[in-house]
Amino acid sequence: MAPVTAGGSGAFGASVDHYENFPVASWLCPAHLRPAIAAIYRFARLADDIADEGDASASERLAALSAYRTELDAALRSEPTPHWPRVFGPLALAVHRHGLDPALLHDLISAFEQDVRHTDGDHRYADLAELLRYCALSANPVGRLLLQLWGVRDPLALERSDQICSALQLINFWQDLSVDLPRQRVYLPSDVLRRHGAQVADFLPGSSAADLHRHAVVAELCAHARGLMQMGAPLVHQVAGRAGWELRLVVQGGLRVLDHIADIHHRSWAQRVSVGKADLPVLLWRALWM
Repeated sequence: MAPVTAGGSGAFGASVDHYENFPVASWLCPAHLRPAIAAIYRFARLADDIADEGDASASERLAALSAYRTELDAALRSEPTPHWPRVFGPLALAVHRHGLDPALLHDLISAFEQDVRHTDGDHRYADLAELLRYCALSANPVGRLLLQLWGVRDPLALERSDQICSALQLINFWQDLSVDLPRQRVYLPSDVLRRHGAQVADFLPGSSAADLHRHAVVAELCAHARGLMQMGAPLVHQVAGRAGWELRLVVQGGLRVLDHIADIHHRSWAQRVSVGKADLPVLLWRALWM
């Protein structure tokens, strides 16, 4: 199996030069933190691509993620990283310069490994508690790393960061139902489906299931995500300066996605909503009054 190389493509068709909904080097981000934030993003983005992109088998993906973890450890020991130097060079510099916790980086790799195993094994999450344990590996480490960059480390801030990050992850799941389900990535909790008389197959293209049951499932999941986001939102008052304003917009962006899902009567299994430039005035107004 050919290795995935930074900035190019290999067995997984992965590239670390594309960006999504991540606060990378935006104009609100303090300039001295932009290289570290970009390094964390590149690390997570490429690991995600290894786990998800291309046509490699599950065993090949897990082997590549294991090699990725090995190079992370090597980079942190200031040793060569021959396969992914453009990822691990800047990342090691950020870890050492800002005192970042390497365990959080390992948690992210563990989340991607779990994704591979669960997709290959057709795993179904039993309930929201199990899904939140996944978020603790896949999303919460990013928030904690950013807090460390911002110099915010008190326990209440960490708890609120976890709530925001888990909410963002869940919002992304419910936003992407129409994308994830056809790819056998199932995050719908089994207990919520049972409560509303629904099953995973009801959300697949071509299903003739009654909308009432599907609406109820997505509405409950979105309400839970909104509540979690609102619990974590006071964190914006613990993060000073431009970083705090960036966080306000991140929180409001997640809530705005939920607004748009509600606007389509929670039919996100049929239509993917997004936040665009037209939403910016609303986001700014709501951020101002947080």
